[in-house]
Amino acid sequence: MKRFSCACGQAVFFHNRGCTHCGARLGFDPRRLDLLTLTAPGDGTWTDGQASYRDCRNALEHANCNWLVHADDPDDYCVSCRLNRTIPNLSSAPSREYWDKIEVAKRRLIYSLLDLGLPVLGQTRGWPHGLAFDLVEDQRSNPTVSEEHVPIHHAGGIITINVAEADDVIRAMTRKQMNERYRTLLGHFRHESAHYYFDRLVYEPATLDSCRALFGDERADYEATLADYYAQGPAPDWTERHISAYASAHPAEDWAETWAHYLHLRDCLETAAAYRLVPLESGGFDDLLDTWLAFSVAFNELNRSMGLADAYPFVIPPPVADKLRFVHDLLAAGGIQ
Repeated sequence: MKRFSCACGQAVFFHNRGCTHCGARLGFDPRRLDLLTLTAPGDGTWTDGQASYRDCRNALEHANCNWLVHADDPDDYCVSCRLNRTIPNLSSAPSREYWDKIEVAKRRLIYSLLDLGLPVLGQTRGWPHGLAFDLVEDQRSNPTVSEEHVPIHHAGGIITINVAEADDVIRAMTRKQMNERYRTLLGHFRHESAHYYFDRLVYEPATLDSCRALFGDERADYEATLADYYAQGPAPDWTERHISAYASAHPAEDWAETWAHYLHLRDCLETAAAYRLVPLESGGFDDLLDTWLAFSVAFNELNRSMGLADAYPFVIPPPVADKLRFVHDLLAAGGIQ
């Protein structure tokens, strides 16, 4: 993530709607990937002196979005909010709070996707491979709904996120039950986005063959393989070939976990570079990985100094580095179907 500042010089942050120092209105422009200081010309729009904007409809109705809509855009919603197909029932305060947390994580994902040059278009925006989000409640977060449990998954361009994951207690309990080292809302979004972009990026025969050589054949029976994983656990040697235990469950999950981890390290390094904790410029993938390996150790030590768990509780053995390199090269090539 970039480092942002208000026109007055005060440091401001990705989620901010106003400057705490001078009171100026702030808004994020997804085309320029920048947090702007705005003024109101008096015609119901905002401007930073270079372009004209409107508020996202969710900002007007729910005050939970700081992304801007360009004045020439016919949509009422920003490029992130317009992807929502289903949102929680906002009649209860907890559901509203959970939705706010989910949207913060989703916008961070969308920022990364846009920064990578990936298409981020909804299913009603004229692109046949559109993306959409179902943010669905189950009885853990809302006892009045009929669904006892909603699985987090991707199918046909629809990413379903369980609203209960925004409850810190529920998420911590699930992480313990699943024996996971890491479980966050942002992690869920990054993981599920991998399933969506697999079909957009890994489609040419040569690329698909290279992918299968690293991750395995994604056509393997998913239900049967996952059932074996949950019944028997991961293979004893999973740490030698996979970034996480769950990555060993199925080739498609190995791809998704690796993609998510690539986004983790890329975003963290961008943030670290913005605060001058790592070099501002890096070369190819090898330099990127070397920088990450050194920084993640310091990252974890900082957490330990605060009495917290490791921020990045993972090890990257050579086979996982090769998989991360594949994702890096694929994104650098920029081929989208």
